[in-house]
Amino acid sequence: MSRSRILVVDDEVDISTVLSVTLRRAGFDVRTASDGIEAIEAIRQELPDLVILDVMMPVMDGYEVLRAMKADPVTKSIPVIMLTARGLEQDILKGFDNGAVDYVVKPFSVTELAARIKTNLVRAKTA
Repeated sequence: MSRSRILVVDDEVDISTVLSVTLRRAGFDVRTASDGIEAIEAIRQELPDLVILDVMMPVMDGYEVLRAMKADPVTKSIPVIMLTARGLEQDILKGFDNGAVDYVVKPFSVTELAARIKTNLVRAKTA
């Protein structure tokens, strides 16, 4: 069985590095992007099984990336977990309204996030 492909999209290098190292150790194939435009390009190059997406990024924010993914028939079924410092109820609802399968507020537990990733990958495969 092949390893699940995760795309981590975050402009904070420390967050991307921690997630990449942790998720690789957990057995995932991880790629990163530092803004929304890079994310769209990375998704077009190789479809990930799941995207971890920050909201506040330069050039194109996470909500814009999410809307673009959900509008494209090729990428609309890819699960997206929002990972952001924006934790107001309106921000969380905006994430879900735009198609996110989960929403995690920074600071976060890497162990909990890994469990959420695994759960959402299983859901996506059985859907």
